[in-house]
Amino acid sequence: MAEPEFTAKGVRIGKWLRSLTRAGQVRISDGRLELLTSYGSEIDSAPVQAVRASKPWFAPEDRALADLNGKRYLLTLREHDPAPGEPGPPAARRFIEAVRKAAGRSR
Repeated sequence: MAEPEFTAKGVRIGKWLRSLTRAGQVRISDGRLELLTSYGSEIDSAPVQAVRASKPWFAPEDRALADLNGKRYLLTLREHDPAPGEPGPPAARRFIEAVRKAAGRSR
């Protein structure tokens, strides 16, 4: 198995107002996006070509939406955000860029 193209741990994964996990993991590896619980069990997965990742309107910078298999998940990617005053995009933006890159899409 190849190295993951994107990994974020400590991610809050929810569906609308319902929280599925507060310390989950998001991984892009071998052309698949996987949403995992804190125990490593799979919440959902799909080929990255079938995933739509976006930034929700009027949401904090650490939030991203991921549409997999007809379900919409709200991801809060706090752990990998840069420290205050440090340059670099927030983790949500890196996640969206990683999905687009893995799927072979440009902006």
